[in-house]
Amino acid sequence: MEANTRSRARKRSAPAFTHREDSELLAPLWLAVRLSLGSAMALGFVRFSYALLLPAMKADLGWSFAQAGAMNTANAAGYLIGAAMFPWLARHRSPRALFVAGAYVVIVLMALCGFVSDTSVLLAQRLVAGIGSALVFISGGVLAARLAAAVPWRGGLILGLYYGGTGYGIVLSSVLVPVTVRAAPHGWQPAWFALAAACAACTLLARGAARSIDVASATTSSTPADTARQRTAWWRYGPALGGYGLFGVGYIGYMTFIVALLRSEGMSQGAVAAFYIALGIATIVSARIWSRFLDRTRGGLALATFNALLGLATLMPAAFAHPVAAAVSGVIFGSTFLSAVASTTAFVRHNLPSDEWTRGISAFTIVFAAGQIAGPVAIGWVSDNASLTRGLVYSSAVLLVGALLAACQRPLERLA
Repeated sequence: MEANTRSRARKRSAPAFTHREDSELLAPLWLAVRLSLGSAMALGFVRFSYALLLPAMKADLGWSFAQAGAMNTANAAGYLIGAAMFPWLARHRSPRALFVAGAYVVIVLMALCGFVSDTSVLLAQRLVAGIGSALVFISGGVLAARLAAAVPWRGGLILGLYYGGTGYGIVLSSVLVPVTVRAAPHGWQPAWFALAAACAACTLLARGAARSIDVASATTSSTPADTARQRTAWWRYGPALGGYGLFGVGYIGYMTFIVALLRSEGMSQGAVAAFYIALGIATIVSARIWSRFLDRTRGGLALATFNALLGLATLMPAAFAHPVAAAVSGVIFGSTFLSAVASTTAFVRHNLPSDEWTRGISAFTIVFAAGQIAGPVAIGWVSDNASLTRGLVYSSAVLLVGALLAACQRPLERLA
């Protein structure tokens, strides 16, 4: 009975294009692709492009690995601040407004990196850029969940397309950074201007999609039963939250230091760029690979599966210093790590009523950000005191523990 009630509530919350013929569903899919450029900005450009710039910035500015990792820790701290602020902001502004505001913050802060070289200023820049990227990523996730509710039989694909958009950012970064970095003092600064320009282009294409989804769902309102219902306690999905927090710790170690590890093993700049492009392409196509799995899985099995695969992918380049091992690792990692993020939004959509989606997505984002704060500095410290290889081994172990924890999460209906 409870499942039927929730199903009817989801149908009521679907945007206006719910009853279109299947042949006309290309429109929602195209909206998801355009919206995914927000994911490309928030993670692909703001977060992951830094791994490509890290070797040049570390050499130019004389950083240790711990200092280099602190840059991503600052970015994750800003992301945590943005995630904590989001539920309050969402009560006063629409997801579209927050999406666009965050995008503008990202553009300005990315360009700022092209003007400065002081470590303290760069840390502040990464912090504020993290706040902007959180607004983009979370509001985009809320909009993607609403779009998925409109076409529930393709909901997993819609979510996969949105989160897989990070791959566009990874691929474009892999092209932009090598051609703009110069072999000169502060020669990494032009790359930040190029990345800021790419963020601006993504904003122009994505903001219209955000507006269309927001307008289509504007007629949605909570029913009296919804407003009288007690909110779902967070502890009911505590294992999933814990598994996702460990995902944040483990995956960011790989994404921060994998390029430095490959370069230290003698791989050329071109080979590293090819590795990153392959990783990005695998991220993009992951939407099709895992969409049905996300539609069917209601508990923590999806997150557990992705954490386990990521643990394996992270261990491979640490165990085998060979280009083939690196390539296989990159493809496995790219095809799963954003699907882990999508799995939490799918979990929220499957298990929580629509009026709790913002709260649920924010809760997962907060633990994700907290994990990302600890990850880069912890793995950087291990890399300084032992080796980059040892750091990735620890990242792999954290991901595997996260898989065990997520596997303990059952669908909420079974806990009721």
